[in-house]
Amino acid sequence: MTPPTEIASTKATVWTVAAIVVTLSVAILAPFAARLSAAEEPEELLQQAVAPYQQGRYADAEPLCQRALAILEKVRGPAHPQVAEILTFLAVLYRNEGRYADAEPLLKRALAIEEKALGPNDSQVAGCLNALALLYKAEGRYGEAEPLLKRALAIDEKALGPSDPAVANTLNNLAHIFELEGRYAEAEPLSKRALAIQEKALGPSDPAVASTLNTLAEVYEDEGQYADAEPLFKRVLSIVEKSDHTEVAAALGNLAALYQHEGRYAEAEPLYKRALSICEKTLGPNHPNVAAPLNNLALLYEVEGRYADAEPLQKRALAILEKALGLTLRNSTGSRGGTLTPSRSLSAHWRSRERRSALIIPMSPTGSTTLRNSTSPRGATPMLIRF
Repeated sequence: MTPPTEIASTKATVWTVAAIVVTLSVAILAPFAARLSAAEEPEELLQQAVAPYQQGRYADAEPLCQRALAILEKVRGPAHPQVAEILTFLAVLYRNEGRYADAEPLLKRALAIEEKALGPNDSQVAGCLNALALLYKAEGRYGEAEPLLKRALAIDEKALGPSDPAVANTLNNLAHIFELEGRYAEAEPLSKRALAIQEKALGPSDPAVASTLNTLAEVYEDEGQYADAEPLFKRVLSIVEKSDHTEVAAALGNLAALYQHEGRYAEAEPLYKRALSICEKTLGPNHPNVAAPLNNLALLYEVEGRYADAEPLQKRALAILEKALGLTLRNSTGSRGGTLTPSRSLSAHWRSRERRSALIIPMSPTGSTTLRNSTSPRGATPMLIRF
């Protein structure tokens, strides 16, 4: 999960995710509703969907969006650009639920509608390209996400100018792809450019700023520059902490992971516990993203020698991931179960289609099993699941 802004919604505002994932807020719904004045019921339905969406109650928001979509298709026709906007919103909702197979066709349909109705270089097309790229990022399909984001960036720079917040949003999304791929030298300048645009245009406390700060902090952390990363993660938390949604859990989890890397275990534990509580409350106990705080808290206990505390958390995380991936994870001896050692990123690794077949679970020195990518040395220091 990546804190705030992921989708640059075209002629209006930006959307808050990772990714990050990523949360759709009133900011993106308001332009949708405002353009539906000729169809009052869809507008009302969309407004009603805002509160449950922000609270992570996606099951409550979905039927409202579905009804708004059905009415608008009837009133405006199935190929109207406003239909594409609701399709994008609904797809982002599905993505947040981990329903990637349901989200992709909606986004592709929305993109086709917008390209035909508005032209291939409209800024609304760029917003849809961002949404599709972020879906691919969530699945670990970085090679497919990158060209979409580069196209969106070119569209927005030409249509809106190089200093528009939508440009900054796309820059940050592209920087995060590079960061996840280990391309830090390419990620850092993009994040810094995005941050400068956002702080000037939106102010220092905007959710979009938090998203870019988080990406830059992750780059610093990956490079071992912990002293540079910590104040950025803390600033992210201060921006998003106004709500009890998954954005807060992501910020807490990322700061806790930094502390854990530094050996500051007593400071990491309460942050992980709070992140887990928020994820369970907003997403439900079996959502794939609940595995991240479960697994990271378990690893914290393991490195502290608290194996009895670690084991049930790790087994629960493993069960959640098995269900989410549709796989039966086994250790190197062929038996099921055991514990996980966190990998690079839940959304970026566990769900990565390219890496699923490469996952193995070798035995750890404690006798438990640890989940690593097969390219990682068995003796390597395990990495945390990044929120």
